[in-house]
Amino acid sequence: MAWEQFNPNLATHDLVQDMKWNPEIRREFKENEAAVLDRYKLLPEERAAIEQRDFRKLYDLGMHPYLGGQLSRFIWGNDAAKGAVEASNRLVASLQGHGRDIPNS
Repeated sequence: MAWEQFNPNLATHDLVQDMKWNPEIRREFKENEAAVLDRYKLLPEERAAIEQRDFRKLYDLGMHPYLGGQLSRFIWGNDAAKGAVEASNRLVASLQGHGRDIPNS
């Protein structure tokens, strides 16, 4: 992602930061992702990209790369950093256009 594409106004940034600092939001996200997403003013294409695990689309919308890695860990890894390799592999696969072929955990 080129810095010219970075969009600091994406609600996904707030979502990831909130998940980073609040274990209750992380737990709820795993149990009822839609309810958590409903709390944020996500663009329709932004929400669809999260639901479809399409990180390439999120980056194209202007998501910060660091926060994309964090979101990947929250989705496919876990809070204690276990599963980080799987999260990284799935993030790379999504960026390469293969993410839709990988089932959600």
